[in-house]
Amino acid sequence: MKELFSPNAQPRRRTFALMAAGQAALLLGLWLWMPLRMFPSLGEVLRAFVDMVTTQGLIQELWASMTTALQALAVATVLALLISYLTALPFFRPLAYAASKMRYLTLTGLTFFMALMVSSGHEVKLSVLIFATTVYLVTGMTSVILTTTQQEMDHARTLGLGEWRSFWEVVVLGKLDDMLEVVRQNFAIIWTMITLVETLYQSEGGIGLLLYKQNRYLHLDGVMAIQLVILAAGAAQDYLFSLLRRVFFPYSSLTTAR
Repeated sequence: MKELFSPNAQPRRRTFALMAAGQAALLLGLWLWMPLRMFPSLGEVLRAFVDMVTTQGLIQELWASMTTALQALAVATVLALLISYLTALPFFRPLAYAASKMRYLTLTGLTFFMALMVSSGHEVKLSVLIFATTVYLVTGMTSVILTTTQQEMDHARTLGLGEWRSFWEVVVLGKLDDMLEVVRQNFAIIWTMITLVETLYQSEGGIGLLLYKQNRYLHLDGVMAIQLVILAAGAAQDYLFSLLRRVFFPYSSLTTAR
């Protein structure tokens, strides 16, 4: 028990799991027996969840939103990697700098221009999500590239590698695990934006549109149920990215403090 309250301690996995389960049970108990008036009770949320699954297609809407989110993430990741790696050439560094600053733009004013450039609501949704995700990914990925030390590059050069080969080995291959971590951290941006785009373009539905309708008619139990579903889906995807990093880049944990 003492190790749970010691700085930088590494408790046993079973002890940590029991602690986390106890905290979750405490929060669940507080929600069940001491509900706040501004929030629906646990029973109301569960009934709303069952109703939306059986009558409003919650699972289908979640799947529609998830496929759109994954498409946007795939395209945004490729674009962000391309822009970030091009910073090796001084000519393209202003492009990455400008892309990173575009994260301050509000998408409400950009959807009109995107609608003029593409032909369907689905393409507009994808364009908005891709833009919003790309500018944040570029910021994180260029930061990863900038962590490359002179010692790492000099070590590659002493092995007889040229500049391009050194860049490939040290920056591209050597930083892949960190790039995956940037993607994992920024995937949440898509889920925060998807309600906006699915509300503006309602032809394909989605969990964002379902959330908007529940909120519009003040069905707070339905709002809470959908939020918990999104939270669970996001946590599962977050865990999946962490698992992929451990599987494909097991060396990434060697630099973690113990």
